[in-house]
Amino acid sequence: MAIDGLIILDANGRPIIQSGYTSFPPAYPLLHIDALNNELAKAPSSGIIDPVVYVSSGGGGDMPDCSACCHIQVREMRMLASISGDLDPLVAFAFLQAFHDILQDYFGTVSTVTLKGNFDTVYQLIEEILDSSGHPLTTSPSILRDIVLPPSLLSTLLASLPSSSSAGRSAGPTSLNNTGGAFASPIPWRKVGVRHNSNEILFDVTEDMRAIVGRNGTTLASNVIGTIECSSRLSGMPDLLVSFSNPNVMVECAFHPCVRLQRWKREQTLSFIPPDGKFVLEEYQYAPPQKAVVNNLPIPVTLKPNITIGELGGSFMVTFTSRMMKSMENVKIEWYLGEDAIGAQCTLSGAGSGVGSTGGAEGSWTFDSRKKTLRWEIPTMHSSGSRILRGSWTSKAQVPRPAHAFQVRFELPSHSFSSLKIDQVRLSSELYKMYKGVRMQSCGSIEWRW
Repeated sequence: MAIDGLIILDANGRPIIQSGYTSFPPAYPLLHIDALNNELAKAPSSGIIDPVVYVSSGGGGDMPDCSACCHIQVREMRMLASISGDLDPLVAFAFLQAFHDILQDYFGTVSTVTLKGNFDTVYQLIEEILDSSGHPLTTSPSILRDIVLPPSLLSTLLASLPSSSSAGRSAGPTSLNNTGGAFASPIPWRKVGVRHNSNEILFDVTEDMRAIVGRNGTTLASNVIGTIECSSRLSGMPDLLVSFSNPNVMVECAFHPCVRLQRWKREQTLSFIPPDGKFVLEEYQYAPPQKAVVNNLPIPVTLKPNITIGELGGSFMVTFTSRMMKSMENVKIEWYLGEDAIGAQCTLSGAGSGVGSTGGAEGSWTFDSRKKTLRWEIPTMHSSGSRILRGSWTSKAQVPRPAHAFQVRFELPSHSFSSLKIDQVRLSSELYKMYKGVRMQSCGSIEWRW
């Protein structure tokens, strides 16, 4: 089975980009658009709906008996992929994420204005990454850049000149072969003849903790997913060998096609010829030394909510504490106050301080009247510090029904939950010296129930 098609909707739910649904009648993509818009219309003001929406087609004519719409939100837009039969929705979501990353690599900012201004480039990309049968093809940005030229002022000017554009088209295949284009290299992910004035490779190791904490403060589930991203600017055909000081902390690894798997299985080192530009080298799950707690890792923060619900509103006191010995950044705590919430009033203070404030070192708070969400933001949280948010909220409902969970997000620069370290990066097959850089960072997303 394959993906039936791809549609991009604007903020008003109207399609602005649509791939060819060659195997289905014209009404089929319209059913998916209507199904998604109907779910958004019935959703609460927060706009949160199921990521997979069932589409009833009746099975008449060439319509499939059962189909679904998988969608993601990108700024004000919605990207949706239609699937039918027994296709795993995860395939559609992986494709949507890859397509979004490609658009971001081409245009920088993915918005309605950007897509409308580059219709020709977007449709060329769709033709290259999704064939007529719905099977994903080329999704590597470095390869696509040799097949579909990124938009630029020069290409726009050349396209406006008929003589120049026709000459460019006639000379295209010859120049592509002469300069070592996308199909001239024996390695699919890297073209020949790459040259850079300065040779460097940068590694970004990002670890993301996802956790759920119960009402009594015990961790119900937690895990850490790591990603090693590379930015390669190396000339020629470099052959790299990356070794780790503690590779055993990585399990369930997924690698870029350039990695030699047998070398990893034998020595737990990464041997590869990198693509030119940015790419994801590896994704992994953190496995702590104690195998029994692989899905129950310690949480680096503590949240103590004290909630009192009364008539037409309620009051609360929320204490947030960091267990880390280093500073946290961009701490965000969100709480949905219910569909009938009207407003909120809050004060902020540090632990042990009775003085309240509306902002400062303790952060700032806002109430989103559209999403009915109270948001508490702390730009910098010092090591082992505590912050307190006190306040109350009002509601039109006689018995308010706020969410029984807080959403906590934070960032830890220069930190790794797994203590993973890149030991060495060796270059062979080339004689020049390269610059090597490694940056570690971690983030977390926790659902804290009360």
